[in-house]
Amino acid sequence: MIDAFEDPGTPDRRGGWRYLAWLVARQWPRCLAGAVLASTWMVLLAATPYLMARAVDHGLEPGDMDALAGWTGALVGVGAVNAWLGMLRHRTMTLVRLDANFRTVKVVVGHATRLGAALRGQVGTGEVVTIGVGDVQTISTSLTAVGPGIGAVVAYAAVGALMLSVSTRLALVVLIGVPVLGVLLGPLMGRLQGRETDYRDGQAVLTARIGDLAGGLRVLNGLGGKGLVADAFRRDSERLRERGYRVGAVTSWIQALGVGLPVLFLALVTWLGARLAAEGRISVGELVSVYGYVVALGWPVSFLIEMGHQLSRGVVAARRVVAFLRLEPEPDTGTRDAPAEPSVLYDPASGVRVLPGRLTALAGSRPTDAAEVVDRLGRYTPSEATWGDVPLSDIPLPQIRDRILVAEAEADLFAGALRDVIGDQDPPLRGAGNCATSHDAPADARRQHPADDSAHLEALHAAAAEDIVRTLPDGLDSQVAAQASDLSGGQRQRVRLTRALLTAPEVLLAVEPTSALDAHTEATVAARLRDAREGRTTVVASTSPLVLDRADTVVYLVDGKAAATGAHRELLTTEPGYRALVARDEEAVR
Repeated sequence: MIDAFEDPGTPDRRGGWRYLAWLVARQWPRCLAGAVLASTWMVLLAATPYLMARAVDHGLEPGDMDALAGWTGALVGVGAVNAWLGMLRHRTMTLVRLDANFRTVKVVVGHATRLGAALRGQVGTGEVVTIGVGDVQTISTSLTAVGPGIGAVVAYAAVGALMLSVSTRLALVVLIGVPVLGVLLGPLMGRLQGRETDYRDGQAVLTARIGDLAGGLRVLNGLGGKGLVADAFRRDSERLRERGYRVGAVTSWIQALGVGLPVLFLALVTWLGARLAAEGRISVGELVSVYGYVVALGWPVSFLIEMGHQLSRGVVAARRVVAFLRLEPEPDTGTRDAPAEPSVLYDPASGVRVLPGRLTALAGSRPTDAAEVVDRLGRYTPSEATWGDVPLSDIPLPQIRDRILVAEAEADLFAGALRDVIGDQDPPLRGAGNCATSHDAPADARRQHPADDSAHLEALHAAAAEDIVRTLPDGLDSQVAAQASDLSGGQRQRVRLTRALLTAPEVLLAVEPTSALDAHTEATVAARLRDAREGRTTVVASTSPLVLDRADTVVYLVDGKAAATGAHRELLTTEPGYRALVARDEEAVR
């Protein structure tokens, strides 16, 4: 059995071939069993013509019916055993493939988790998607050729030994001919690796472009740039198609020569055997066995060529995986403890100062200004930001992640039950006494969910997301698609906010948590967010007047710098730029 939750081990990241060898070593008993089964299966295929020759020479030709019946029975028995071995071989190599698949998925996902926020800065989305969709499958499929490949070598040697008992000349032709085939196909295998690598690079670029196009389609339509991006995508697709043709050309030559050369080689062996029989140097039964050996030899030759082809593709995919596994997060050199008590967060680059226990809003003239401040305060980008009197860069990253949460507007949502999507937290929301409780939820929601869902219901209430639970068929147990694609944009945004609130961090930094909501829902969320986070540090990046009016302090950012600080209504009076910014947002709300 394959345990999907087993520790996959530490992969060998020194190269593609070493990674494939590591996958084999992690399940060597199964790979060994596959090699033994494949070897036995192919040797018995070669034994079939030997038994047939004995039946002809010792039974059919002299007319000895008992001997004929005995050899025929042996032939039937070997055939039955070989059919059983063939099934076992196929089953074993299928398990090898599944193990390699699961193991590669686990090491890739585990490493992506360790990279965390550094992942997006080091590798594109298209590369990660292509690894998950294509490379993992290619690697696991390539390992299924290992067992039959080893069996092919054993069967090749066995056929050579059997041919040696018939004719030294035929044995030499067989033993020399197969290596010659490998020499002829070797350069094509090397060219295939180069073409496959080039194709994979283009595939990753195109996949990234697809993701960008899908994610920004609405914006592109609004700016009139959809046609330009579509033309670029069309050009990239044509280039990738041309690369695919080049890969296909090499593959077709390998397949053509892989079929044609063995046929010519085996035709030569057959012709030599017929000449020897005509000259009387071998018997009729031996001639029959030669024909049988030629047919049996087709299997190992075919498997050897297939193994070379699959491993050539597998090592290209393994190199991509290894390159991903070599990525490292930024070194965490922090040695000082974070402040024991809630303290001021300060960003010198912008001049933003966040007082503890208060709701602070960042309103930027450019949408990216506030997000950049949040990234620095959350230590997602290098900066001189401080927490109390301690630079954030001097604090070990786990301490920061335990106490400071950055909630992005487009944070990923995984598929699963809604309860798991928003998080599985045992303690209720921490905070002041007027924080929403499960008793504030509708009566039908309380009846639908047990008491231990109180924390979830509190967070849902604070995010004004109770209606999402009511509309789903199984409430919190309802299944949600990846990225919550089966929910509306506003519902997804409230699910993300619910997840952030359920975590109940000491410091919450939220980027545009209400941008996709209608005015009524946004006003509800703004009021409940303030109550739910009372007494704890909260920063909200937003230009919505409904949110800004609920903030204790608003920081008005111009070109990434704090131009003014104060209450929302105060800034409306004293800052014309702020008033114009908020007025535009009010028009958008209307």
